[in-house]
Amino acid sequence: MNKSNYPRSFSHIGITVPDINKAVEFYQEVMGWYVIMPPSKVIKEKDTAIGQMCIDVFGENWETFEIAHMSTSDGIGIELFSFPDMDKKKPEFTPFNTGLFHFCVQDPDIEALTNKIVEYGGKQRMPIRAYYPNEKPYKMVYVEDPFGVVFEIYTHSYELTYSSGAYQD
Repeated sequence: MNKSNYPRSFSHIGITVPDINKAVEFYQEVMGWYVIMPPSKVIKEKDTAIGQMCIDVFGENWETFEIAHMSTSDGIGIELFSFPDMDKKKPEFTPFNTGLFHFCVQDPDIEALTNKIVEYGGKQRMPIRAYYPNEKPYKMVYVEDPFGVVFEIYTHSYELTYSSGAYQD
């Protein structure tokens, strides 16, 4: 590894949701994420850096949207977007297509978090599975929020789970 090739840290993830207030409530109540900027309205304009950035990203075919910023306990940002004329149906789960298909959170009490997600309108997509049954307590499960956003839960860190050779005999 040289000075120009080093591991970058993860800053944030952006999630589009049909109802920003319900999403903030879900992620705050269920995931415990902090609200660092409550839902706010963004209007298309070229007079501010934020306005110009949004035009750069979204183009000219929008007038307004809502945004909220949240943070996990380890400082990873969650940027929530809600657009007035968006398709409000749940996204299709397409893991075999190129692109992002999930993110992962970590909780040692995977059963309680999974149950809370379901209790708040989400879905458990599979049984909770152990990576090393009867050997190590590393577990995982795929779930989705009430809006259809698929994510994964691990009981242990990514490094611990995979440094042990999860796919090796």
